[in-house]
Amino acid sequence: MKATDKKLRIGIVAGEASGDILGAGLITALQQQFPDVQVEGIAGPRMQKLGASSLFPMERLSVMGLVEPLKRLPELLKIRRTLRQHFIDNPPDVFVGIDSPDFNLGLEQSLKSAGIPTVHYVSPSVWAWRRGRIKKIARAVDRMLTLLPFEAEFYREHRVPVTFVGHPLADEIPLHVDTAGARKALGFAVDDQVIALLPGSRGGEVRLLGPLFLQAARWCHQRRPELKFVIPAANELRLAELQAQLEQFPDLPVTLLDGNSHGALSAADNVLIASGTATLETMLLKKPMVVAYKMAKLSYAIFSRMLHTPWVSLPNLLAQRELVPEILQDDATPENLGAALLQFYDDPLLYDQLQREFDDLHQQLRRDASTRAADAVRKLVEERSESSGREAQQ
Repeated sequence: MKATDKKLRIGIVAGEASGDILGAGLITALQQQFPDVQVEGIAGPRMQKLGASSLFPMERLSVMGLVEPLKRLPELLKIRRTLRQHFIDNPPDVFVGIDSPDFNLGLEQSLKSAGIPTVHYVSPSVWAWRRGRIKKIARAVDRMLTLLPFEAEFYREHRVPVTFVGHPLADEIPLHVDTAGARKALGFAVDDQVIALLPGSRGGEVRLLGPLFLQAARWCHQRRPELKFVIPAANELRLAELQAQLEQFPDLPVTLLDGNSHGALSAADNVLIASGTATLETMLLKKPMVVAYKMAKLSYAIFSRMLHTPWVSLPNLLAQRELVPEILQDDATPENLGAALLQFYDDPLLYDQLQREFDDLHQQLRRDASTRAADAVRKLVEERSESSGREAQQ
């Protein structure tokens, strides 16, 4: 299909804010090739500003945890049935499910069975646990778009069509970070020694890791009194919880921020961080880090048995070796975390080497992800159009 052949119609479902960001980038890139592209399904405010039509509010899909999805299950199933029938009655040229695999993969499987080409944008962590899901993914999608290269290798091994598009965050974050400017913006001196503490965004994480991270900070401060600390709270609830925890550490020089994790990371020398997606932003900002995590003992016992990778942090998964320390569960003590943090001050060569490694990984992920995703969607539509044309001639 060429841009002048006919109007391209895209079905799309994004279930949360991160998916809305990815969807907006995809639509913008598609509009460069198909100025009259029509997009409908479930879209957030960014996608709607670009002309996407949302049949349901995106917030209805934004559920987290274990209990809330069960409470909302009848509504979610009804939404999915309605979308399935709508797209079967009004077939788009291609359907794109953005993340939200529990919702989207089932919808994609139904649409693929009905002859509608399907794309899934953002791989589930099938390479890490619940690997049996690869069979469902193969039945549901005509092409997987991955943000990370090792994910694409996993799908190739399982013969699922895949395109590595790169990570939009790697496109957005500059290769060189203005640490001095970030420090001035937060009220630090340019030559201050600053450690950022990021104990997670969920309540359970902050309750378990917040006090532990502050104890590690105190351990470091006792040995290097010139150190200063900054904590960006993920939201208002986490801000209140961290404020309460800081009352137990009145002599610790901590700047607590309402949000602005990007500023806190940019201003830091190094970072103590909960395992999760924020480790990627930290890596892209070229900040050495110590990755830590704790959870309930039973949950950890189950999780550790399900895990199929030797690492949990994205920098180590990307490098396929241990670049940064991962200190988990019982090993995550104030002394162990503090000693790992101070090594970056004690060993400047290690610090410089790690920054070079992060720069190389940044370059690998910096691929103009939205354009590559749009190209993959267009090529799938073209392949289907050409295949349909050959069948019609036979």
